[in-house]
Amino acid sequence: MQNKYDIIIVGGGHAGVEASHICAKMGLRTLLITHLIDNIALASCNPAIGGLGKGHLTKEVDSLGGLMGAITDISGIQYRVLNASKGPAVRGTRAQIDMDLYKKYARDLLLKTKNLAILQANVTNILSTNNTAIGVEIAIKKQFFAEKIIITAGTFLSGLIHIGENKSQNGRAGEIASNELSRSLQSLGIPLARLKTGTCPRILGTSIDSTNLQKHYGDAHIESQETKEQLQAPYFSLLTYDYLHHKRENNISEFLKDRLHNGYFLPKELPCFVTYTNENTHQIIKENFYRAPLFTGQIQGVGPRYCPSIEDKVNRFKDKTRHQLFLEPQTYGASEYYINGLTTSLPYQVQEEIIHSITGLENAVITRYGYAIEYDYSQPTNLYHTLESKIVKNLYLAGQINGTTGYEEAAAQGIIAGINASLSLLYQRGQSQRESLILQRDESYIAVMIDDLVTKGTNEPYRVFTSRAEYRLLLREDNACFRLLPYIKELGLLDSHIIKNLQEDKNDIESNLALLESRFTPNKQNLEILTQVDEMPFSNPCSLALILGRESMNASKMRKLHKSLATLSDRALEQLRITAKYQEYIRKQEEQIIRSKRALSLEIPKNFIYQGISGLSLEVIEKLSLYKPKSLQEAANISGITPASLEVLELHIMMYKKSSNNHTISL
Repeated sequence: MQNKYDIIIVGGGHAGVEASHICAKMGLRTLLITHLIDNIALASCNPAIGGLGKGHLTKEVDSLGGLMGAITDISGIQYRVLNASKGPAVRGTRAQIDMDLYKKYARDLLLKTKNLAILQANVTNILSTNNTAIGVEIAIKKQFFAEKIIITAGTFLSGLIHIGENKSQNGRAGEIASNELSRSLQSLGIPLARLKTGTCPRILGTSIDSTNLQKHYGDAHIESQETKEQLQAPYFSLLTYDYLHHKRENNISEFLKDRLHNGYFLPKELPCFVTYTNENTHQIIKENFYRAPLFTGQIQGVGPRYCPSIEDKVNRFKDKTRHQLFLEPQTYGASEYYINGLTTSLPYQVQEEIIHSITGLENAVITRYGYAIEYDYSQPTNLYHTLESKIVKNLYLAGQINGTTGYEEAAAQGIIAGINASLSLLYQRGQSQRESLILQRDESYIAVMIDDLVTKGTNEPYRVFTSRAEYRLLLREDNACFRLLPYIKELGLLDSHIIKNLQEDKNDIESNLALLESRFTPNKQNLEILTQVDEMPFSNPCSLALILGRESMNASKMRKLHKSLATLSDRALEQLRITAKYQEYIRKQEEQIIRSKRALSLEIPKNFIYQGISGLSLEVIEKLSLYKPKSLQEAANISGITPASLEVLELHIMMYKKSSNNHTISL
């Protein structure tokens, strides 16, 4: 039947792209329905992928067979590693992208994906029977049926745009809102609330006066100027690595060829410009607070804490005389620039005054005005960790509908919803031994985000940060592919030769860990080797780890230091170098994880009283008293019970048991 599929995805943003692609890749007959095919994977806000925490998500999505990292590598126009001077756990790769190329490549890759059909339409209704989703209906009343439905509606659910006093019902500038879909979800019993986000004005590139503005280039440009060496830009995808190191053709290699120079990944880079608001800018904003929807009560939704509008920043940080702004090119043509740091919903006349008060933008021409947008979201505590709804069976929610903000957060939820919807069907059909994929907090940032959402919920747009992960030294960008390798192998999410190379590297890493503890003495031979590789000598015997863990160490030097390292890949050597430097801290975190998992098996005594336990919130006490879990593992599965709550509970259970034992002995 033309209208019967295994899985239907509603919404073609970053969550929808990953969900539809992975479902089709796993062999399910998939339909993606989106408002505009030309706007699939549109970067509707900033033209960038990755960053702190977000870079981790991008690499995890890539490791699970997703598209985001690969598309970034063939559309990026500037690449940086943020926090490069700090430890590897808190570094984040970020790329400015050509937003037109990004959506073009995403659209074309999806259109060529086997098992995937794409339809341009407006979904108005979720079809259901007995609290089970069975299909969707589009505006022209045609119906489509599937065993699983994934909603990735972004900001379109009852989307309302604000520019000053003016309001319009849009899901994004120029696109209709999904009001009927909101009502359909509510009719199914899914409660919705309101959140708010926003974007900044865009300006004509030729109208910028960059004469007195600081230029910011990517890492490869800066380093090559300083060292006079050819250093490649950082990249995201395992497909890029595979083509660079093994010269194997893949679905992005034809686009990578123009980005390689002498074996290095070195795309043409464009600079960003830096400018600042000033006291005059702030005065203009203050004088127009009374017209700001954020302050007049016109906007009811809660906005993102970590990306406030310029009017919010001026209001909250009154002591600041200026705020930094980045002018970021949106495409290689640099025809338009995004003013990062100037998100606003002020009236258009005020936006013009603000921009013209800023150095370099005195004559800037606005091509798109900034705006705020309110939209419906569903509290994610109503979801299982698979992202399936607890209220409507076979209905999955992913992306901003779950209260998150950011392309990367959306993509990560999309791929997990897609994998779980697919596994559920394959399991039912006897084609998979695994029914779901629920990652743990010690395995990925994806797991940290989803666990935060479904257990704690959110009342403001949720964004991933490295600080949210209690095991962040183990959850680094550089080891995402190794952390997720068992699942990659089991589910066949990557090409077989990539999996084979990853397993070989993992074996090499594990077989050489003991080498890090070996003694390295300052004899003539070792000192000569250090001199040859331009490393400082040493005077006392030490472990090889102390030498390999130096900041100045690299793969080329490591291969000359010891014969066991001579044939290892760059990827494996990098893991050994990081382990050498942080091995004691890594060991402590690994031990902490083992203790935490052991603690989950701790039984909770019958009639254990939760009231009065210091450190447990009233909500946690209420839920524990209601559900009466038999163990910490059962308690951990209750929505709203946080890892911190479990630690407090473990302590008090141990104290209770010790007290009970002492009492028994005294009798």
